[in-house]
Amino acid sequence: MRRFPLLAALLLVLVLAACGGGSSKPYTAAGTKACLTQKGFTGVTTNADTVGFIAAFAANGGIQAKSSTGNVLTIAFTQGPGSVAGTEKAFRRNAPANLRPHMSDIMEAQGSAVLVWTVSPTTQELSDAEGCLAS
Repeated sequence: MRRFPLLAALLLVLVLAACGGGSSKPYTAAGTKACLTQKGFTGVTTNADTVGFIAAFAANGGIQAKSSTGNVLTIAFTQGPGSVAGTEKAFRRNAPANLRPHMSDIMEAQGSAVLVWTVSPTTQELSDAEGCLAS
């Protein structure tokens, strides 16, 4: 009878140790680019002149792509989750004045990636983009 709580505790420790084990590598532009094209995004580029200043200088690159509805997505791939807040702040600070009040609608972070859209993405657009994030 006393073995069960000990066994349950050991199992819990193993499960918790396994969670997040594969998430230590930050997402990268190189790892994400091909998937966006497969998901129907067009004009997918990592060209620094196209992705914009903030994404171009992100530690793990930047991407710009256009969804099938014409919604332009810019992704800045930071060094890691600890760098996300600074990148979000940079996007907010450099956004056109008319977009600043809507940044919470068009920007989100997933792991080490900061995604910024032209307009609020559809559920499918967001799901496709997030599903493509890779190291």
